[in-house]
Amino acid sequence: MATNRTNKFLGYLESRKNLTGSACGIAGLGLTFAGVAGAYWPLVVVGLYGAGALIAPPERPSLPDFPDPSAQLDELRGDFGKLRAYLADVELPPAAAGRLTELTELLAALLDPGWVAEVLAQDPEGVHTLSRAVRTDVPEAVDTFVRTRWWVRLAPGTEAPERHLERQLGLLHQEAEALAAGLRETEARRQESHTRYLEDRA
Repeated sequence: MATNRTNKFLGYLESRKNLTGSACGIAGLGLTFAGVAGAYWPLVVVGLYGAGALIAPPERPSLPDFPDPSAQLDELRGDFGKLRAYLADVELPPAAAGRLTELTELLAALLDPGWVAEVLAQDPEGVHTLSRAVRTDVPEAVDTFVRTRWWVRLAPGTEAPERHLERQLGLLHQEAEALAAGLRETEARRQESHTRYLEDRA
C-alpha cells in the first residue's frame, strides 16, 4: 500500500501538472523578489502554482504494446501449420477436398516469408482477413461439415452438407484472391510511382 502511494507521489512529481505549476510558482517567487507581490507573496506563489497545474495538458497514458504486423504474421504461420495438421486428419469428398487444397495453397503463398509477406505486413486489414480465415473461417467450415455429415446419416434426404462446405470454401478462396489482387495492385502502384519519379528526375 505504501509502495503504491510512493509510486503515485513520484509519478505526480514528474507529471506535466506539477512541472507547469512549479514553473508558474517560480514565476510567483520572481514577482515577490521584484516587489510586486508584497505581503501576499505566499498566496501569489500558491495561486500561480495552482493555475499552472490547472492549465497543464492532461497526462496521456502510454499506448499498449501490441505486436507489429510482422510478428503477427509469424504467429499466424504457426497457427496455419496447426490448421494444416488438423485438415490432414479430416476426410472430405473429392470436390470439397479440391477446393480446400486450392484455398490452403493460396493461403500458404500469402503467408510465405518474403516480399509478399513484407507487403502484407503493411496492410493491417489484410493481416486481419488472413488471420480470420486461418483461425476461424476454415476450421469452422470444416468442423461444421464433419458434425453435420454425421447427423445427415441419421436423417437422410436433407441437403448434402458438402454443398455448403464447397460454397464456403469457394467464398473464402474469392476473399483470399481479392486480398492477393489488392497486394498485387499495391506493388503495381509502387512501380508506377517509381517510373514517374524517374521521369520527373530526368
